[in-house]
Amino acid sequence: MPRTPSSPLLLAGLLATAGVAHALAPKQFDAIVPSALPGTPRQWTYASGAAELALAAGVAHPRTRRVAALATAAFFVGVFPANVKMAVDAGRRSPAVRAATLARLPLQVPLVLWARKVSRGAAS
Repeated sequence: MPRTPSSPLLLAGLLATAGVAHALAPKQFDAIVPSALPGTPRQWTYASGAAELALAAGVAHPRTRRVAALATAAFFVGVFPANVKMAVDAGRRSPAVRAATLARLPLQVPLVLWARKVSRGAAS
């Protein structure tokens, strides 16, 4: 399988890397969990990391790729509030950090589109 930007294996790798990062450095992810969610930020950090690992496995496997890629697109939409919280919280930080967090917000769109493209390219 060629490794193009729309490659399912690249998407799976991105998801797996993020999932592992949630387990290895949870504190940075705890900080962006919206306070309106029930439970502790750490529970959400671990749950979202586990979800990313499960999605990575699903996207990597041809038999589950279509459904997993659609679930990945939904996941990317679902974590958008955390990215918004990160941008809002960055208001008290350096201009470079503020710019980076604001620039990250529109990057969610290509991630959603990438996951949808992987889903459409999966065998039925």
